[in-house]
Amino acid sequence: MMGFWIFMVMMDLMIPLIMIVFGKVFLKNPPKEINLIYGYRTGRSMKNKDTWNFAHRYFGKIWLRGGLVLLPVSLAVMLFVLGKDQNTVGTVGGALCFIQLVPLIGAIFPTERALKREFDEEGRKR
Repeated sequence: MMGFWIFMVMMDLMIPLIMIVFGKVFLKNPPKEINLIYGYRTGRSMKNKDTWNFAHRYFGKIWLRGGLVLLPVSLAVMLFVLGKDQNTVGTVGGALCFIQLVPLIGAIFPTERALKREFDEEGRKR
């Protein structure tokens, strides 16, 4: 019983930890070259080096802050179900994981708005 709870805690802390680690990386050291494999890759962010760097700094800041908020909240939620039956732990842990996807994926929208505000359609600074 306790082993399953530990497993779910580890799984539910992965998203916030990934957001924190990659948030710091994107904020401080964005990928040097525009590429199709690694980084914040959208049509607008890949226009040129300026849009690429701006998008990574902006997105990185959102992910870092979001991860720092999600980490203790997620831990608190899972502590709430400590000692509960496996179905409760699984349901709460699964729901928590889906809720964490909102800021994980949702960071795209403010980043794209910021890119649109800062750069024109050709990627030139406004």
